[in-house]
Amino acid sequence: MSSQADFNRLFWHSRRGMLELDVLLVPFLKEAYPHLPDEDKERYERLLECEDTDMFQWFMQKSTPEDPDLARIVKIILDRVQPKYN
Repeated sequence: MSSQADFNRLFWHSRRGMLELDVLLVPFLKEAYPHLPDEDKERYERLLECEDTDMFQWFMQKSTPEDPDLARIVKIILDRVQPKYN
């Protein structure tokens, strides 16, 4: 991320107005996004261009994105919030 302005833009795009999405995306942006490889940062930015209804279905695991890049970033976000049972 090149600047605070870029981060602010992503922050406002991460706030969707749908609580279920906000509680996933905003903390992810603040805590995980800065540490992502550039390719995954680009995937996250592409994810923000998607419709809220699609994202809701993906994050509730009712469907998965057809695009493998979007599927990857959805999985990264879900893996971050789901408990790990080994």
